[in-house]
Amino acid sequence: MLNFFITWILAAIALSITAFIVPGVAISNWQAAAVAAIVMGLVNAIVKPILTILTLPITLLTLGLFLLVVNAISLSLVGFITPGLTISGFWPALFGAIVLSLVSSLISSFVNRDEVDRQR
Repeated sequence: MLNFFITWILAAIALSITAFIVPGVAISNWQAAAVAAIVMGLVNAIVKPILTILTLPITLLTLGLFLLVVNAISLSLVGFITPGLTISGFWPALFGAIVLSLVSSLISSFVNRDEVDRQR
């Protein structure tokens, strides 16, 4: 259960950092970031796999680059559903999805590194 809360908080922090870096992505407050992190988890678990399967032919043609568009669509959907998270178009969603992926992987690498150090 603690692992779930840590992942949730880290996702909200990554989303807040993304909103700070990418113009066109805005979060009104911390509560909106927390709700957006939950909605993002649900969208990534339910909608994104369906979109990935439906767009598989074009993803193969573009050698996987179309998955960036799928991520942008998913982030736009999160912005549409979540009050307090505003994404002002396709390009901010695309750049936001890229930055969010980079920030999330950077944060999780630090957290996983601390976890590995504790196990030694």
